[in-house]
Amino acid sequence: MKTYERHCALFQSSVGVTIKQSLKRCIENEIVLTKFVLTSSENSRGDMQPVSLTPLLRTIRDERYMLGKELCIWGIQLSNQDIANLALLLELDGRTTYPFCSLEIIHTVIDAWSVERLGVALPVSNLRSIVLDYTNNLYLNGNNLQCLGALALIKPIAVYANNLARDKETNTMKFSNATGHQMHEVGKGLNVHSAASGMNITSETRRSNTTESIIGKKKKRKGTKKRKKNPEIGSWLVKLHLADNGIDGRGKGGQNMVLEFTQFLIYLIKYSEHLIELDLDGNAIGELCSADILDALKERLNEKMPNLNIKVTYQISSETFGSIFKNGKKSKSTRKKKKKTTK
Repeated sequence: MKTYERHCALFQSSVGVTIKQSLKRCIENEIVLTKFVLTSSENSRGDMQPVSLTPLLRTIRDERYMLGKELCIWGIQLSNQDIANLALLLELDGRTTYPFCSLEIIHTVIDAWSVERLGVALPVSNLRSIVLDYTNNLYLNGNNLQCLGALALIKPIAVYANNLARDKETNTMKFSNATGHQMHEVGKGLNVHSAASGMNITSETRRSNTTESIIGKKKKRKGTKKRKKNPEIGSWLVKLHLADNGIDGRGKGGQNMVLEFTQFLIYLIKYSEHLIELDLDGNAIGELCSADILDALKERLNEKMPNLNIKVTYQISSETFGSIFKNGKKSKSTRKKKKKTTK
């Protein structure tokens, strides 16, 4: 704790209250601290220095603390230097390796450089779970993530998109079944029969039902108020650029890893309405995976979801490449390049 407080003073940072409480609880209960949670909500007074990430990272390195498994960073303002220090801690090519397997950065804006730096660290880290909230665009071209690193990036977002789609389908089915049941009960209550068996509704019943419906409509009109729409929740990845990242069968896991990566990528294509741009150029994913991507793209179009600008490698059959080209749109960068060349 003294080491952490010293680094906080050195970097003009407030001491993380959650870190302090976690350490105290672990000492009292004689248990090992495996989860570090750093949050900005600890600052209740405006005159206090903000909580920073680097003092915690420096403390872990100085103490050579090898028991940490989860690192959660909530609402902390992160600089490029913070991200660089974090990446160095996660990478396994140093003299001391730190076995963090879960990283969560939420309510924090991360710029393109920071995302790229984290992307470089992913393939050489122990991370199996990554949550990056409020990060809409991932530009990671030419980082040699290979299948393993790329999969670690997209898997949490893809699984979330798939779960949202399933929940939506389940809720739709429940609503449909409930509506059908209600209509059936209403029909029974009014003694309504099909046209073949004839109608058996008395004039009094008609008048009473008509009167009730008119009164009900008037009440609804008086009581109706415009409700504010809740903010939309979803997998907010908008642009995913993974060109020239060695996503092929030559990396760790071979072709099976390519198939697994493609499966989660398909979840994004089929179910994420926010994704509008996908660049896989320069990755030899193969004909089979390309065909799966094409099928997912067609399904996306059939569901009338937003258009997806997609680029894939030329190292597939001309038929599959042409179909993907037709069912998607060229990215804006490609259009600009073509305009320049025609001049």
